[in-house]
Amino acid sequence: MRPDINNLTAETIVAFIGSIFDRRGGEEYLGEPVTMDEHMLQGATIAERNGQPEEIIVGALLHDIGHFTSEFGTFTMGDTEDRHHEDAGAEVLERFFPSVVTDCCRYHVAAKRYLCATRPEYFKRLSEASIHSMNLQGGPMSPKEVAEFEKNPNLKQIIAVRYFDEAGKIAGMDTPDFWHFAPMVQRLVNKHLSGT
Repeated sequence: MRPDINNLTAETIVAFIGSIFDRRGGEEYLGEPVTMDEHMLQGATIAERNGQPEEIIVGALLHDIGHFTSEFGTFTMGDTEDRHHEDAGAEVLERFFPSVVTDCCRYHVAAKRYLCATRPEYFKRLSEASIHSMNLQGGPMSPKEVAEFEKNPNLKQIIAVRYFDEAGKIAGMDTPDFWHFAPMVQRLVNKHLSGT
């Protein structure tokens, strides 16, 4: 039985996330040729192999964790609109992780819309499923949205994770499992909660 998310602590959050990867990671990833865990593990692995800092690696690892909405209890009768997966994940992560990791989760959808508006060549990187989801998410940003998005102090890291997001869709790629990254994830939790 999974713990109530409201009772998670710095000592239990990493094991809880790992259990999601173990139990739910094999689920389909929205029409892509990889499963959910393959997608997130590939992004993190590619980031690690490219010498990225831990916050980028963990951001790539956890950016889509909100797809497991039933784990996070995001829907209530008081909701007036759909809670998007990026918000669902960020709401849990923000209690335990630095803002840069949370922002990589919360804004990775916005980053796709931003890049399609500001870097036309980026659109060519998108899979068919990613194009379809972007159309549902509002399409490329307007100039006003671009200007607002560029105010985010974590913009550079959010964009980096977005590129790893698109890269993590390779059928058959070998990656380590979540537990390879778990010590890194725990370090970021500890660092954030200690205020260092």
